[in-house]
Amino acid sequence: MKRLLISALAGAMSLAAFQAMAADKVTLQLKWVTQAQFAGYYVAKAKGFYDAEGLDVDIKPGGPDIAPEQVIAGGGADVIVDWMGGALAARDKGVGLVNIAQPFKKAGMELVCPKAGPIKTEADFKGHTLGVWFFGNEYPFYAWMNKIGLKTDGGPDGVTVLKQSFDVQPLIQKQADCISVMTYNEYGQVLDAGYKPEDLIVFNYSAMGNDLLEDGLYTLEDKLKDPAFEDKMVRFVRASMKGWKYATENTDEAAEIVVDAGGQDENHQKFMMKEVAKLVDNADGKLIPAAYERTAKALLDQKIISKEASGAYTTAITDKAIK
Repeated sequence: MKRLLISALAGAMSLAAFQAMAADKVTLQLKWVTQAQFAGYYVAKAKGFYDAEGLDVDIKPGGPDIAPEQVIAGGGADVIVDWMGGALAARDKGVGLVNIAQPFKKAGMELVCPKAGPIKTEADFKGHTLGVWFFGNEYPFYAWMNKIGLKTDGGPDGVTVLKQSFDVQPLIQKQADCISVMTYNEYGQVLDAGYKPEDLIVFNYSAMGNDLLEDGLYTLEDKLKDPAFEDKMVRFVRASMKGWKYATENTDEAAEIVVDAGGQDENHQKFMMKEVAKLVDNADGKLIPAAYERTAKALLDQKIISKEASGAYTTAITDKAIK
């Protein structure tokens, strides 16, 4: 009996080792640091959704000095999380990025201004300083300014653009009249700094119809020509969206999983996860063509891209992954 038990255990260990060796490796490069913005991927890994699809997924956090487009172009990732603006700009420069899934259906970007300050409406922007992040995050802002006919090179008839740090200090220190925030992140930091919602004027990109697509999944079109790689991406997207569905239905647990993976401040991650869930919507990962067209047109109008992008997204992956 003892010999049979040892044999059974050895067999189980061998099977586990074989499964680990047989798993297809996928490297995912995030757009920013470990936080609930990316909870679906961490949940998919923690809950075994990737394992169930035969995948060994390495999730690489981003940061202020990491450009996902450059990482994947250099062979450092199989798939990246990126905003559509950054992805289309990179494609225009020769990096063949293709959107294979769009977990975020709505944009989380906002501009917030103290109600006690000089700005109440868009008409008040002239002659004032507005903060915005760069590294691809500025494209929605510039699209908005272009839409309302404001120059961004300063002066009394335009706005002065402050290259904003990735925090809310420019507002606290009065370096800018308004700053950019994400609904799920810096807006909470503004509240933590002592502002109340009623103290703020909020310009929400989605509410204004100025939103450009944010967190999507992108890979290289040349790699998608390989049926084996395409199949791997189908399995990756299917498992990732299971992770997103679980995360949006279990926000506190998802936040705890993010903290276990290296996210900071559990209370903030819980706030973030609840807000992120509103952007993910039904967690099917399917790109809305009209949203893509709106994003591409805004970039073309600003001359951020030189020509209309063709082949910049495919529905083939989500069509196979999400049924």
